[in-house]
Amino acid sequence: METIKNYLESMFASMPNTPEVRKAKAELLQMMEDKYNELISEGTSENAAVGTVISEFGNLDELAESLSLTKEVEVARGMESEMPRRFISLDEAKSYLSNRNKKALFKALGILLCIISVSFVIIMAPHGMKVLSGAGMMIISIALGIGFLVYSGFADHEWKFIGHEACSIDMNTATYVKEKRRSFEPIRALCVSLGIVLLVVCWTPNILIPFRYMPLGAGIMFLVIGIGVFLIVYPNSIARGFDRLLNVNEKSTISGQYANGTSYTRPVKYKSKTAQTICEVYWPTVTCIYLIISFLTFNWGTTWIIWVIAGVFHRVVTINCIEEEN
Repeated sequence: METIKNYLESMFASMPNTPEVRKAKAELLQMMEDKYNELISEGTSENAAVGTVISEFGNLDELAESLSLTKEVEVARGMESEMPRRFISLDEAKSYLSNRNKKALFKALGILLCIISVSFVIIMAPHGMKVLSGAGMMIISIALGIGFLVYSGFADHEWKFIGHEACSIDMNTATYVKEKRRSFEPIRALCVSLGIVLLVVCWTPNILIPFRYMPLGAGIMFLVIGIGVFLIVYPNSIARGFDRLLNVNEKSTISGQYANGTSYTRPVKYKSKTAQTICEVYWPTVTCIYLIISFLTFNWGTTWIIWVIAGVFHRVVTINCIEEEN
């Protein structure tokens, strides 16, 4: 019977999500269940019963008139021909989520290494010549961090079409993704909560450690901040992968309800491949510029203005690179 329900979902996936369509879908499901139970009671095998039901009720174009869905079917077929959607199978969804986990890890590690890099100089500063060792370790940490960030930006290159092209998933895939997200949610909540706690208490080493060891306290503070940010960025990046998959279906169709309350972000459509590349490397480039200038000048009190300027220019870049919705 589950096979019949899944087949029915695929039949109505591209249909408009209206009360009339939902009512017709429920009626057709009831007819299919009645026919299935009738065949089973007559001694027909389960596989044969499923095949008979699908062959009798499995063509929506033929059933449109009896279900009073002629207009809706025409609209759905028109949408399918005008904008064909790339189907994402269950295996592809699993591969995407696995890739997303790797991307999230490298992204979070990159940010962590960039944040804690300053700790090496701060801790080594009171020890004279050891400050050079601290500077060397800082540069290595920054280089690794930026390398991880750049790698994370290209790690999911083969999956860039998700979110940028019209795609679709079936109910089985949506159910799998929702279950994975549901089981991951307690882990995400715990990590984010711990991360926030660490950010709140990050200054306590400066109070607990004696004044003469203040550089050590400051170094530990940046380490705690880095770990806190890691615990926030890593699980949230993974969760966005679940949400992106659940929201690929068109919201106005029956399959659009598979998202089941998750946040929806309309796919971005770029004006050209060059525009897409510019948007993808924009913020990583800004981050690199900010870190390089900040660590070369150690003028952290004013280099934050780079983010303000970058935010203004990002709006200009968005207007010129992304097509507006009609």
